[in-house]
Amino acid sequence: MSKNDYNVYQGTDGLWRGKRQDASRSSVTGQTQKEVFEKTREFAQKAESEVSIHRGDNGQIRAKHSYGNDPEISKG
Repeated sequence: MSKNDYNVYQGTDGLWRGKRQDASRSSVTGQTQKEVFEKTREFAQKAESEVSIHRGDNGQIRAKHSYGNDPEISKG
């Protein structure tokens, strides 16, 4: 993971947060995972980075979305 990559996760207070990997504070907060992901995705698209979406119940990554840092040619 790059320092410009983002994570979407649920904080201990129940709010969803979108945060850049090396940041000390969240870039986005909201009530639902969907709204936070959509706003965080905009940041990731501008930075050509990746967003990891974490589950609310156990914090494990459930999905990753990449914007612009994929190889040009990939098999399969």
